[in-house]
Amino acid sequence: MTPSAPAPSPTRRSRESASHPNARKDPTAPAAPDSPLNSADLRARVEHVLSDFLARQRPVLDAISPDLGPLADALADFLLDRGKRLRPAFCYWGWRGAGGADSEEIVAAAAALELLHACALIHDDVMDGSDTRRGQPAVHRRFASLHRGSGWAGDPAAFGSSAAILLGNLCLIWADNLLVSAGLPAESLAAATPVFDQMRVELMAGQYLDLLEQALGGGSVERALRVARYKSAKYTVEGPLHLGGTLAGATRQTLATYTGYGIPLGEAFQLRDDILGVFGDPQVTGKPAGDDLREGKRTVLVAAALDRANPRQAALVRRHLGDPHLDDVGVAALREVMVDTGGLRYVESLIEEFAGQSLAAIGDRAPVEPSAREVLRTLAVAATTRHE
Repeated sequence: MTPSAPAPSPTRRSRESASHPNARKDPTAPAAPDSPLNSADLRARVEHVLSDFLARQRPVLDAISPDLGPLADALADFLLDRGKRLRPAFCYWGWRGAGGADSEEIVAAAAALELLHACALIHDDVMDGSDTRRGQPAVHRRFASLHRGSGWAGDPAAFGSSAAILLGNLCLIWADNLLVSAGLPAESLAAATPVFDQMRVELMAGQYLDLLEQALGGGSVERALRVARYKSAKYTVEGPLHLGGTLAGATRQTLATYTGYGIPLGEAFQLRDDILGVFGDPQVTGKPAGDDLREGKRTVLVAAALDRANPRQAALVRRHLGDPHLDDVGVAALREVMVDTGGLRYVESLIEEFAGQSLAAIGDRAPVEPSAREVLRTLAVAATTRHE
């Protein structure tokens, strides 16, 4: 990994000085004052890091061409004050659980995961043809509108998709940049680089497996769980924990504990996401009701419903799933199948089972610092019972 911008001073700042004077609160994903995501004032500190980082990158783009301004604007609107900052939280508490002291350097390193996550979301929206993300137009739709409104030549949709792919790639590069410029010791970064690389390989592999499932028309619950594990679960929980732990010099026993806790929790998190994609409140999730159904996502929820469906129900699912023009009546019909077949109940039982496995792995005898262990327990509950 090679940084493209000057590293910030490695001088440690006190946590009290980390709050950005112009920081805005996220209206689409508010964290309650007692939320574990607010522990150690982490969410505000990550926001501050991201804001400063993007401010440092804007002149780099401007020096190439002022025409790159819309890219910087789109990323700032997409990234700042939005999202739960769950992945940085797991990275930070992975560090603390392995004995690392609180510092601005680890917060900056953890914030790099938000750029990786942005890459995944921007590309995912292109592949799914999503219209919105976090209550706003998806990035590819934003650039299609820019093309259309500017009266440029060519196809606005193709321009939008291409611009979004490039912006996602830029996020992937900048994730490297932010990690290596965080101010952590070179030997810690060298140890953590393979962890970060593995996270990205697994993420891209999971995205392809998801794409393949759509092409194959879906399969078993087992295949859908494999997609969930590699597309989302591992880079949401286990990977960030391992990254933070490795940066802090975690023992093998601690990293093994993080795996035992992180994999089932990541899968439970994704299963909850699948349920919200069908049954969630658009005012809370920021996406239209039933959008996952219109996009034809072959989730564990869909696979479980088809496994239990009678011929009429199965035919209804196959007829409506993936219809981009699916109306509210069609959404309601598919929801009814998922409830009546027991598919929804089955996925809820999996979430409960996986959450239990995760909490058992982080029990009182786990080789994790006690303060971090308690936060990780509360994060497990928050990640699996969320409504957004």
